[in-house]
Amino acid sequence: MRKIAIYGKGGIGKSTTTQNTVAALAESGKNIMVVGCDPKADSTRLLLNGLAQKTVLDTLRLEGEDLDLDDVVKVGFKGTRCVESGGPEPGVGCAGRGIITSINLLEQLGAFDASYNLDFTFYDVLGDVVCGGFAMPIRDGKAEEIYIVCSGEMMAMYAANNICKGIRKFAEAGTVRLGGLICNSRKVDREAELIESLAAKLGTQMIHFVPRDNLVQRAEINKKTVIDYDPTAPQADEYRKLAAAISNNTKFVIPNPLEIQELEALLMEFGIAD
Repeated sequence: MRKIAIYGKGGIGKSTTTQNTVAALAESGKNIMVVGCDPKADSTRLLLNGLAQKTVLDTLRLEGEDLDLDDVVKVGFKGTRCVESGGPEPGVGCAGRGIITSINLLEQLGAFDASYNLDFTFYDVLGDVVCGGFAMPIRDGKAEEIYIVCSGEMMAMYAANNICKGIRKFAEAGTVRLGGLICNSRKVDREAELIESLAAKLGTQMIHFVPRDNLVQRAEINKKTVIDYDPTAPQADEYRKLAAAISNNTKFVIPNPLEIQELEALLMEFGIAD
């Protein structure tokens, strides 16, 4: 089983990209589990056609610790197994604890047992590596492959570089590696060239460039992935290409994060900052 975590700046389209990629892999016959690691609990809703899945933390609060796997795992598109970690009540506690509690419970309940024949587990992780809880998938070896969703916007690149700092820290003592950058286009000038240049400086690759298409939003409004909503659309093929690129990837590295001055110089070179 390949264990993959998807990181990226908040609002970059990380959860949408993850779910569409998972849908493409599931369409090709892969067995997948998706663990949502965001308190908003929106990492699986497109795979479940909008079902408001009860989170692990909510289930524990309401029903106690005597749970079965079916209490926290729902089956979605093409048999994809879906989990939402959830978070504490607003203003109370640490959201990162939800990830730790959720993953530990899933392990105790046998969610990753060989009998499920999982080909992939995807962790959709909130934003930047802002605390130990959100770093857990890479800190504790739960995920071994990391992909970062970014764009040609300055703050998205800044977040990607910051995440690489976290990966490097944990990679030196473990097995986690960076598999590449996923550019979720915002139609920035020379965007693909910019992200390819950033990837090269980090020592990695741009695994795929996902063009911007309003079909993604229409599919979301209809509570579906693009693969499910319009499987014949060119955008569906883009997610299939991304899924294939991840599936076939063999380049896994310990990244070399840039100093802020280097990142700013790159942005200046491409005319993003002046």
